[in-house]
Amino acid sequence: MTREELTEAIILAKKNKGLSWEDIAAHLEMGVVWVTSACFGNNSMPEAPATKLCSLLELPDQAMTTLMEYPTKSWGRDVPQDPLIYRLYEAVGIYGTSIKEVVQEKFGDGIMSAIDFSIDIDKEENPNGDRVIIVLNGKFLPYKTW
Repeated sequence: MTREELTEAIILAKKNKGLSWEDIAAHLEMGVVWVTSACFGNNSMPEAPATKLCSLLELPDQAMTTLMEYPTKSWGRDVPQDPLIYRLYEAVGIYGTSIKEVVQEKFGDGIMSAIDFSIDIDKEENPNGDRVIIVLNGKFLPYKTW
């Protein structure tokens, strides 16, 4: 079973069972963004949550192996066409150098880890239009000198 076939099977089972990504993540006792990412083939899923997911969604036997495979992490280099993804791309494009400057002013010369990392997404109701809150929480890794 390829990653693409697995993702398709997961989305179909999710839809047929009337589940949300929040429902699935709660069942696995894991973060919703990470679980969704693993279901889309961007992370390998450890055995225990993979077993729970396969059981919950009644996935075929081959799904377990595919869920646990180490992915090659890559993405297209073209500007994203999906409006929501494009806006995130645009925000980093416009504010990226400013974010970098502020992070380095506070922490020093280094990077934010995307390995020791989490993402939380929240909704804030607002009379002027509901707000999307995205929190990127990564460990600071200073550049080494030698």
